[in-house]
Amino acid sequence: MGRISFSLAFLICALVALGGCQGQEQPPSDLSPMPTVAAPPYICDQIPLRAVELMTGISRPLARGSFDLGEGESGGSGSCAIYKPDGSRGQVMLITLTKSGFRGFIEDRLENGESRLPEIVSGSIGSYFAPSDSEDNEAYAHLVGGNSELIVEMEHGAPGRDNAADVVALMKLIAPKLLSADNTPSASPTASASPTAKRAEKSGEG
Repeated sequence: MGRISFSLAFLICALVALGGCQGQEQPPSDLSPMPTVAAPPYICDQIPLRAVELMTGISRPLARGSFDLGEGESGGSGSCAIYKPDGSRGQVMLITLTKSGFRGFIEDRLENGESRLPEIVSGSIGSYFAPSDSEDNEAYAHLVGGNSELIVEMEHGAPGRDNAADVVALMKLIAPKLLSADNTPSASPTASASPTAKRAEKSGEG
């Protein structure tokens, strides 16, 4: 009798635990289209919160970082790290703007099978991809405009969404403002001599 009671108690506990786990399941992802306008509210002063919530499936994420947009040809720099608001504080996305963007790096990515971004900023070149075997719905995008590069790394995307399309949509929202207005392309990490310098060299040779 005692053995039967123990088995019954164990079964009841298992059912209660199962019910608790089911109650903690993630709600279905919001499959609404990404916004087409970078409207407030923002995180890190530049990134539309609504877009990030749709992409990650996380409401009111934590964010840390800022951007210095620079002036003229100097370009901008900065970053925005986005985290889960729960106790884990796990990072779900990182957006980085650097002053060292080179078209050759993007061309290599395209040759290695990544998809080409549209020309979001005049003269820009970019690529994006989403690993087919990712359990976290990752997606990444890189865009070079002028001497600056904008990178979107989504480490945890919302399940059921087109994660690759989401990082492209975010690029369209933020790149026009974050990338430098100077779109003179850089062909490689080692910049070639300027036309003025070349003319000076020729004059010296004569």
